[in-house]
Amino acid sequence: MPAAPATELTDEQHAAVAHGDAPLLVVAGAGTGKTTMLAARLATLVQRGADPNRVLLLSFSRRAAAELAERASARLHAALGLPAAAPGPRLPWCGTFHGIAARLLRDEAAALGLDPGFSVLDSADAEELMAQQRRALGLAERSVHEQRLPTAATCLAIHSRCINTRQALGEVLRRHFPWCQPVGDDGGRALAALFEAYGQAKLQQRLLDYDDLLDAWWLALQHEPVAGRLRGRFDHVLVDEVQDLNPLQWQLVEALRPGGRGVTAVGDDAQAIYGFRGAAVDGMWGFPARCSPPAQVLALTRNHRSTPQIVAASNRLIAQAAQRFDKTLTSPRPAGPRPTLHPVADEAAEARGVAAAILEAREGGLVLRRQAVLFRTATHSQALELELMRRRVPFVKFGGLRFLESAHMKDVMAVLRWADNPAAHLAALRVARLVPGIGPAALQRFEAAGHDLACYTPPRAAAPAWQALCALMQRLRGPEARWPDDIGAVLQWYHPHLERLHADARQRAQELDQLAATASRQASRLAFVTELMLEPPSAHGAEAGPPLKDDDWLTLSTLHSAKGQEWSAVHILRVVDGAIPSDLATGQADEIEEERRLLYVGMTRARDTLALWAPQNFHVTQQRAWGGRHVTALRSRFVDDAVLAALDVVVASAEPEREPVAAPLAPTEPVPAAPSEPGGLLAELARARRRGWAQ
Repeated sequence: MPAAPATELTDEQHAAVAHGDAPLLVVAGAGTGKTTMLAARLATLVQRGADPNRVLLLSFSRRAAAELAERASARLHAALGLPAAAPGPRLPWCGTFHGIAARLLRDEAAALGLDPGFSVLDSADAEELMAQQRRALGLAERSVHEQRLPTAATCLAIHSRCINTRQALGEVLRRHFPWCQPVGDDGGRALAALFEAYGQAKLQQRLLDYDDLLDAWWLALQHEPVAGRLRGRFDHVLVDEVQDLNPLQWQLVEALRPGGRGVTAVGDDAQAIYGFRGAAVDGMWGFPARCSPPAQVLALTRNHRSTPQIVAASNRLIAQAAQRFDKTLTSPRPAGPRPTLHPVADEAAEARGVAAAILEAREGGLVLRRQAVLFRTATHSQALELELMRRRVPFVKFGGLRFLESAHMKDVMAVLRWADNPAAHLAALRVARLVPGIGPAALQRFEAAGHDLACYTPPRAAAPAWQALCALMQRLRGPEARWPDDIGAVLQWYHPHLERLHADARQRAQELDQLAATASRQASRLAFVTELMLEPPSAHGAEAGPPLKDDDWLTLSTLHSAKGQEWSAVHILRVVDGAIPSDLATGQADEIEEERRLLYVGMTRARDTLALWAPQNFHVTQQRAWGGRHVTALRSRFVDDAVLAALDVVVASAEPEREPVAAPLAPTEPVPAAPSEPGGLLAELARARRRGWAQ
């Protein structure tokens, strides 16, 4: 008889895997095998008779969803006794919230009044479109001559938080953007008018931004018969990392399975660290009571990652939390060294101490790749980066730019988006700018022609290059278009522009080759563009530089980027008030609690050794007018006496050194566009939002 897919599970994991169809919340502590449990539950549901096509798994990254689907399929393969060469059962509905939303909206496009060829705006293009409307409404001039109004990026952040948190504009401004609260009623109307214009511009161009995908999905679930079809697609909904869901995402989950039957929610409230994205951990705390019957709560508490000493210190830290699910982690691993706290003179001494400890561990046999340095904010590692370069220690740094945020990637993706969606005006303008000889005046005429290639006559100097663009678009939109051959045609057209525009064209060309390789894994051009817009892969630009072509390198990472990772040895920089917790995140009690959880996430990344560093002085150039060159920092308030009792304090000192200051980035210049108002689901969505902006 085939083996059950839940073998080698702990008793706690097995209880979660074997649970029936009633609502379930699994509180999975750090290092307790959450992914193993979730994959086993997926496999068990299918083995019990669930149709794999009717099981929905929602995660926060494509990689996590793909890993869960692959591991569940492998378990099913073994449990069903299939031949080694036979493929395991597929689980086609494993993906991110935004990815699943895009698929469902395209499937139901006709019933919703959507064009199935709608384009998805990435965050940078959404900001540019918001900037266009800000200029078109005269708000940029008003900001100069009358009062300071939020920038386009801040306006987009306000708009996004309103949608995802389901809070009125006034409440969002008061709680999260107090410096942007409008002056009088007229200022409030200005922001509401801007958001209205932004929505209408998207309607005109058949565009959805990230927030629209979820909001339109939720709106579809409010209207029959579409809602019945959407709910009827799935018998089971499994949601990973539920501590990071925002209110809109919770509404989606609960609208898909009213009452909670068939819902498995998995997460750890102690690792809820994305409040700045609108996530609300109280959604997880209140989930059991919102189900009918109330969801059963099971906890995974056996930490297989860290030593008992690291687990003990982490337990003491999170025990301070004002509200949490009650659980105490244990570790079955052999005892190891106690975590250490290193008070040092300043950030330069911290950099030298960390670098020396890393090299000492390397000489003791621990390769650099099994070590990591974590920090609250990317700038906190600057002194360490200089010290590592001085000592020729190779490293990579995570927490920076995304793949598609680089100019050459955005250029190529704009060509593909415009080919699929002729109404995508932002993409059209970006592509037109690439043609030599097309200046601002020519762009205005192109815009007046409705971005129609057939109706536009370019300047004489631009005519040959413009003709090449017309030929490319004719091929991409014609019957001879083939995927993934299309991207080869785009790259062939773009290569001369790449060499003309960028000094590092060779490196950028290699990244475009990676993009082409990714294209072959998607079934169509539209699917490829949509997937990359929803979650672009990390770029080389996210790293501090190639690790000197070494066979080993050290990881530097922000605490947020480190979530889900683990290393044998972990160093955490600047465990002092003002850094952890951040001096920008201490306005409200819930912000302080999230900062505590952020430190907890960093500490629980360590398997064998953990070191916390606490510089006591920081060089601050702005303080010279006050006659001082340094400010004094106190040990983080989170490292109280209870936590301190679980640490060994290692005292050291060093002479302070000056820390480098990064230069600011230059802003980009937006281009205006005019709004319009088509009908269908998006028009209804716009009307609903209009009522919200007026509150």
